[in-house]
Amino acid sequence: MGSILIGIMIPFLGTMLGAACVFVMRHEMSTGLRQALSGFAAGVMVAASVWSLLIPAMERASGLGKLAFAPAACGFLAGIAFLLLLDHLIPHLHPNSTKPEGHRAKIKNTTMLILAVTLHNIPEGMAVGVVFAGMLSDDALITLSGAFALAIGIAIQNFPEGAIVSMPLVASGATRKRAFLYGMSSGLVEPLGALLTILLAKWLVPVLPFLLSFAAGAMIYVVVEELVPEAVEGEHSHIGTIAFALGFTLMMILDVALG
Repeated sequence: MGSILIGIMIPFLGTMLGAACVFVMRHEMSTGLRQALSGFAAGVMVAASVWSLLIPAMERASGLGKLAFAPAACGFLAGIAFLLLLDHLIPHLHPNSTKPEGHRAKIKNTTMLILAVTLHNIPEGMAVGVVFAGMLSDDALITLSGAFALAIGIAIQNFPEGAIVSMPLVASGATRKRAFLYGMSSGLVEPLGALLTILLAKWLVPVLPFLLSFAAGAMIYVVVEELVPEAVEGEHSHIGTIAFALGFTLMMILDVALG
């Protein structure tokens, strides 16, 4: 159980280290760096969705024959719909944006910025929890090393996300300590969500293919809705595309080498 607790805390560590960039970077994050970080995070999430979630979901449903795609397809679309619903209901503000999204509410911009990143982290916490739950069920298709590969991959992409949420807070007038705490707190939903999923593993195992693809759909929603636009914002540049390729390749290597 100790290794599982370590595994679900690894993504949070990535967010915390990213938020700690406020103590190292003395100036506001440049557009080029933001493009690179967003592109890299998008690449990692796409690769994790494919190798760590969708492929295992279809392999686990192989008993359905030609319909093995059905749980994965339904779960993927449900994950997209779930994040779309949260996006419309929860008031949030994305970095470098002045127009809040979601349900109108009298909330400070700082709080809405944290809520925006928290929305990103919900599917990642679910993904880690579902994979570890599958491993606990003695599923031969999901190994401890494979679960750790996903956790490490998400931690890598959480690093730039932690920096992206904390750096603008400093630019808007928050102290570096407060910006770090806000950035770190945005990642708390990941270990909490993962732990809850693991505790419910006994009831979730029968629908594991659906849940794996559900997490994949939610992660792809974040990629398409937020990370890709951030990777290409501002003056035209290929840096976001190059960073995406590097992130995708790194996560693919991690999953195959450790899985």
